[in-house]
Amino acid sequence: MDIVRTSFIILLFLTSVSCQPKTKSEQKEVAQKAEHTTEVQTKLSEAQLQKFETAYFASGCFWCVEAIFESVKGVKEVYSGYSGGTEKDPTYEQVSYGRTTHAEAVKVYYDPEVISFTQLVQVFFGSHDPTTLNQQGPDRGAQYRSIAFYKNEKEKKIIQDYINELETKNVYGNRSIVTEVKAFDKFYMAEEYHQDYERRNPNNSYIRNVSIPRLNRFKQNFGSYLKENAH
Repeated sequence: MDIVRTSFIILLFLTSVSCQPKTKSEQKEVAQKAEHTTEVQTKLSEAQLQKFETAYFASGCFWCVEAIFESVKGVKEVYSGYSGGTEKDPTYEQVSYGRTTHAEAVKVYYDPEVISFTQLVQVFFGSHDPTTLNQQGPDRGAQYRSIAFYKNEKEKKIIQDYINELETKNVYGNRSIVTEVKAFDKFYMAEEYHQDYERRNPNNSYIRNVSIPRLNRFKQNFGSYLKENAH
């Protein structure tokens, strides 16, 4: 398995802006603004999506992670949601305030004839810092932890082998990779206004200051992985 030629440049930009609304009124404002934002292209139907494989990852605010995977060739659809915990039917308020054991996560539908699970794992590790425990950029808490989910032993081995390769090649220096390698159990879809949030809310302060710069860094390092319209 070839290691990605350029590793992710660790985010040093810390800001008071975060993915987590600080109050219920801010949460309500986020939802209300999303109702009036630019709509995006129609989602594929459930029947259409059944033709593709799925993969699940968590690496910080799902607004950012969804946008990154949406830019990758062979990826047909990405949904934001919650996974990795035990509580049933969690809400954004519960997860974002750390009141559950879930993390913000994404569900990726992909065409394995165009992009492999191995390459998606490379995208995952190459688009965030897997050495920061319960934190990604300005977002802190176990709800923003790094998790690579697997659905079978083959996927588990791919993830573990890639972690071993990153560590053997000392990609992160003396920092240890703290990513959880976790058996997939259940994915709970996030509220509708979170879906395609970055594209629908380009003027949101978090999107401008954190999400878009993170996406652009990924694009610089993974040009060969991008859809034609994502360059």
